[in-house]
Amino acid sequence: MARNKFDVDETLESPFSFSHLKRAIKYVKKYRFRMLMAILLNAATCITSLFGPKMMEWTLDIAVPNRDFRLLGLLALGYVALIIAGIVCITIRSRIMVTVSQGIIYDIREDLFAHLQKLPFSYYDSRPAGKILVRVINYVNSVSDMLSNGIINMLLEIMNIVFIIIFMFTTNVMLAAIIVAGLPVFVLIIALLKPRQRKAWQDQSNKTSNYNAYLAESIDGVKVSQLFSRQEENVSIMKRLASACRAAWLKAVVISNSVWLSSELLTQIVFTLMYIAGVYWTGGEMVSFGVLLAMGQYVSRFWAPITNLANIYNNFINNIAYLERIFETMDEPVTVDDAPGARELPPIRGEVEFRDVTFGYEPGIHVLEHVNLKVSAGESIALVGPTGAGKTTVVNLISRFYNLDGGAILIDGEYDIAKVTLHSLRSQMGIMLQDSFIFSGTIMDNLRYGRLDATDEEVVAAAKAVRAHDFIMEMEKGYQTQVNERGSRLSQGQRQLIALARTLLSDPRILILDEATSSIDTRTERLLQEGIQVLLKGRTSFIVAHRLSTIKHCDRILYIGDKGILEAGSHQELLQKKGLYYALYTAQSRLGGVEDPEAVLV
Repeated sequence: MARNKFDVDETLESPFSFSHLKRAIKYVKKYRFRMLMAILLNAATCITSLFGPKMMEWTLDIAVPNRDFRLLGLLALGYVALIIAGIVCITIRSRIMVTVSQGIIYDIREDLFAHLQKLPFSYYDSRPAGKILVRVINYVNSVSDMLSNGIINMLLEIMNIVFIIIFMFTTNVMLAAIIVAGLPVFVLIIALLKPRQRKAWQDQSNKTSNYNAYLAESIDGVKVSQLFSRQEENVSIMKRLASACRAAWLKAVVISNSVWLSSELLTQIVFTLMYIAGVYWTGGEMVSFGVLLAMGQYVSRFWAPITNLANIYNNFINNIAYLERIFETMDEPVTVDDAPGARELPPIRGEVEFRDVTFGYEPGIHVLEHVNLKVSAGESIALVGPTGAGKTTVVNLISRFYNLDGGAILIDGEYDIAKVTLHSLRSQMGIMLQDSFIFSGTIMDNLRYGRLDATDEEVVAAAKAVRAHDFIMEMEKGYQTQVNERGSRLSQGQRQLIALARTLLSDPRILILDEATSSIDTRTERLLQEGIQVLLKGRTSFIVAHRLSTIKHCDRILYIGDKGILEAGSHQELLQKKGLYYALYTAQSRLGGVEDPEAVLV
C-alpha cells in the first residue's frame, strides 16, 4: 500500500492479538499498588452504597410499622454516613487515578518517541507526519485512559455486580433469579456485535488519521497554498476527509449504541417481570412493600454496572484499534541500528572507501550499482550530475542513513561503517543536508544543537567563519534572538548559514555539505567560500552542488550518473576532457553570461 498519501487508509501489519494486551499491562504494573488502593476504595464505595436499599427496606418494613423512632433515627444517620463515606472514597480514588493515568501517558509516549528517534529515514520517507503525530498524541491519550480508568472501572463494575447479586439473593431469591435471567441474553448480543464494532472503530481511526495527516501537511505548506491560490481546492479536500470522518464515526456510534439500547431494553423487561412476580407472588400473596422497593432499586443497580461494562467494552474495542497502531509503530524494525557486537569507532583520520557498493531505496530498483571510490584523508570531493542521479544518496550512505544492498563502506581502510556504532560514526561527521531545519529557540541554541558543550566564543567563531555573525548581530537580541520553528523569521540564505555554522562547530573529521550555498546570494557566497576553504583544510569533505562555480577548487570532482561514477578528476582535468562535466559547466557558464568556460577558470 502507498503509505505516503493522506487519503489512503492504513492497514494493520498483523491482526490484533491478546498478546498486545499482555504487553500493555507492563505499563500498568508500575502503578499496581496505587491501582490496588483505588480498587479497595471502589469496593468500599460499592458496599456502602448497597446498604442504602437495605436501610430503606428496614425503614419501611420494621421501623415505620413498629413506630420505632430510635431505629428510624439511627437508620437516617447511618444513611447520611454512608453517603459521606462514599464521597470521600470516590474523591481519593479519583485523585489516585489521575496520577496513574498521566503516568501511563508519560511512559508510553516516552517509549514511542524514543523508538521514533531510532527509526531510519525510510520510515519517514513513506509516511505523512500527521499520521505519526496522531499516534503519539491522540492514540496514547485514549489508550492510557483505558489502561488506567478502564481497567479499574471494569473491576469495579464486576465487583458491583457480584455484591448486588449477593444482596439481591439475601433479600428475595425468586425475584433475584428473575433479574439475573436476562444476563445471558445480553452477553449473546455483545458477542454478536463485537466483530462489527472493532471493524467500525478501526475504520473511524483510519479516517481520523487521514484527516490529521492532511491537516499537518496543509499547515506546513500554507505559504505555497496561498501563493497558488489553492484555498478553495484545499477546503474541498478537507471537507471530503471530514465527511469521511463523520460518516465513519456515526456508523461506529450506531453499532456501539446498539449495546446500550439492548441493555436499556432488557432492564425494562426485567423490571416489569420482577414487579409482576412480586405482586402475584405464590398464588396472589404479595411480597412486602419494603422488599419490592428494595428489589426495584437493585434492578437499576444491577443493570447499571452491566450497562457501564458495555460502555467500557465499547471503549475497549475503540482503543484496541489505537493500541494496535501504537504497538505497530513500536514494532517497526530499526533497520539502521548498531549491529550485534558493533564496536566504537576510534578517532579517525578521515579516509573513506566505497567497495563495490550497490544501493536502492526500493527493492530491485538500484540508484547505485557496484560503485568503487577511495578518498584520502583531508581530500575534498565534489559530487555533480543531473537531478536524481544519486549525489545525495552517496553522502547519505557515508553517514549510514540507509543500509547497503551490497558492498561495504570503510573508514580509514579498516572500519566497516556497518560494524561500528552509529553514535561513534556520526559524532565524527558534520552533515548539512538540503533542508536547513531550524528549531524553535534562540539562535545560540540552534548553533549549539550538535555540540552542547561548546563555549560562546567557539559558537561566535564558527558563525564568523561562515559569515553569519554580522546578520546575527543586527537582530534585536543578537545570538539570544528567538526564532520560530523552521526559522520562519529568517531568510533561506540565513537559515543555511546558521545550519552551516552548526555543522562546522562540531569540528568533524568528515564534512558533508549538500547544496550548502544553493540559496545564498552571489556576494554572500563569495564571502562564504573563503570561510569554507579555510575550514575544509585538514578535513575530508564531500560537497554536493548544482552551482559548479562553488566547487572549482575541490581536489576531485565526481560526475554521478547511470548508477555510478561516470567521470572523475579536478576541475581543469574534466574541462580538458570535454566530456559530461565540460558540457554541464559550459551550459551553466552560458546561462551566467560567459561564452567561453575557460575564461572563468582560476
